[in-house]
Amino acid sequence: MKGPLFYSKILLFGEYGIIKDSKGLSIPYNFYNGALKVDEDPSEAAIASNRSLNRFADYLGELQVNNPDLVQFDLTKLKADIKKGMYFDSTIPQGYGVGSSGALVAAIYDKYATGKITVLENLTRDKLLKLKKIFGEMESFFHGKSSGLDPLNSYLSIPILINSKDNIEPAGIPSQTENGLGAVFLLDSGSTGETGPMVNIFMENMKQEGFRQMLKEQFVKHTDACVEDFLKGDVKSLFSNVKRLSHVVLDNFKPMIPAQFHKLWKHGIDTNDYYLKLCGSGGGGYILGFTEDIEKARKSLKDYKLEVVYNF
Repeated sequence: MKGPLFYSKILLFGEYGIIKDSKGLSIPYNFYNGALKVDEDPSEAAIASNRSLNRFADYLGELQVNNPDLVQFDLTKLKADIKKGMYFDSTIPQGYGVGSSGALVAAIYDKYATGKITVLENLTRDKLLKLKKIFGEMESFFHGKSSGLDPLNSYLSIPILINSKDNIEPAGIPSQTENGLGAVFLLDSGSTGETGPMVNIFMENMKQEGFRQMLKEQFVKHTDACVEDFLKGDVKSLFSNVKRLSHVVLDNFKPMIPAQFHKLWKHGIDTNDYYLKLCGSGGGGYILGFTEDIEKARKSLKDYKLEVVYNF
């Protein structure tokens, strides 16, 4: 048995801001994916995943009892498949901000939800919001409070524009320029990040008036401008807004940036070779980079592994 593939995602803009109603833009990233599988001779990782699925199935049982109108699953079939050794076979790195639990949630919903909203039907805003709510409740099993965006992106496999918490829509993003010098890239920090603790730090900071003001007047403002520039294909304006955003993150989100990257972050802003921003909640995993000249960025970051995800 092998189920369909579900892809990882990259939140280009909106990390933390979407908690406070900034715009956001999330795109599928096909380089990593995962699928439900049963093997004759499972590996240790498969056995661990199978155990985790078993706990997840119990959680889904409670979810449908507590919220019967939201979602129902064929739990008998799910539990039977788990008994056969089903696991989630995934190349998506965990704790890297590219949506490993999101892809798993999408795969389980796709295979076991009854009366599910399918990718093929006309996806009205109401249907998108309902899916996001279902996925948020499902994914909360993995890391506390979830917005449901990662699984939504993985399930639909299309770019999603977040206008606000209650207003999301599929987005058409400008097609990539073959051999374009400008690029969005991933930089491997070499360590994993935990979403829960990072979100807790953010929520603590939100209790301070100054931090809330900075978020609204700088962080959200620059994030919204970046989303609009990106969708319009206004590269010149995009890079000046990304630079501002990178600066605001360095000044105000230091705990979310692994310490060994503080200098590198500032170097990008000072030289304009590249600009860095958080990918997901930070604390480790990937860091997202933007550059107008990928060769310049590669030279500047020669000690690191870069993965290009989008060319301008």
